[in-house]
Amino acid sequence: MKTTEEVALQILLFCQVGIGTVANILLFVHNFSPLLAGCQLRPTQVIFTHMAVANILILLKMFQNVFPNNAVERNSLNDLTCKLGYSLLLMARSTNLCFTCVLCCYQFVTLVPGNFGKLMLRRSPKVISYYCCSCWLFSVLYNVYIPMKVSGPQNTHNETDIKSKWVCSTSGFSVGIVFLQFFHDAIFISVTVSTSVFMVHVLYRHHQRLKHILTPHQEHKGYAEIRAAHSIVMLVVTFVSFYLLHCICFILHTFFADSCLWLRHVGEVLISSFPAISPLLLILRDPNYPCSFIFSY
Repeated sequence: MKTTEEVALQILLFCQVGIGTVANILLFVHNFSPLLAGCQLRPTQVIFTHMAVANILILLKMFQNVFPNNAVERNSLNDLTCKLGYSLLLMARSTNLCFTCVLCCYQFVTLVPGNFGKLMLRRSPKVISYYCCSCWLFSVLYNVYIPMKVSGPQNTHNETDIKSKWVCSTSGFSVGIVFLQFFHDAIFISVTVSTSVFMVHVLYRHHQRLKHILTPHQEHKGYAEIRAAHSIVMLVVTFVSFYLLHCICFILHTFFADSCLWLRHVGEVLISSFPAISPLLLILRDPNYPCSFIFSY
């Protein structure tokens, strides 16, 4: 029997998966469709396309956690599905972190003074595509050890051991692997946050210098860059917030797994929050969408 908290979290997870999947499909179609018409994708469109695919993979993994734990689901949750599902989730989360970092670095290069970065992007328009493909390859190689550390639910014949019956089990994660995971995430998040802070600083100084000398037409022309930078900063704040909350939830669930099983469901909601919210944020901030006026400032 499920508690009221578990049912509420499951309903919330169901809404996130449904709305987030539709939003990511729209984001993918909107940014990938120019390529079908023979046009070259802009660097941000390339990044958003890859990000939408990673978001969909995360939401598909969360989809199996929406439905109640019954006998049919327990029988289908074998060793192979646990290995594939867990590996797919970590790979998609790692690529999402990498894409967010690439997006911030690209936007930072377009805003900072100097022509080296802009010249490099202009001479190699496919360099962003190479970076995105490298994110996928790096994530696969980085998480190659995961299938060896994950197994299916353990049949312990103990009626009080609920956790081992219903969820996948992990074992053998040494201190070195945990430190490597922390170091990997810390590097990407540090670069992402640093470039976002520098973008805000550059935009603030630029606005203070030119607000008295720009004509209305020039101000409107420069507003597109400011709007794009604001969108990416909002995206970074959303990502870092949910990431830190999930880390706190994971630590609590590790120490209080037996007494607070609902923390696992809270962690699932936090994992799927960014993949569900980020496409809505990008769509509503895009001036080409009719609903973009909602977040026009």
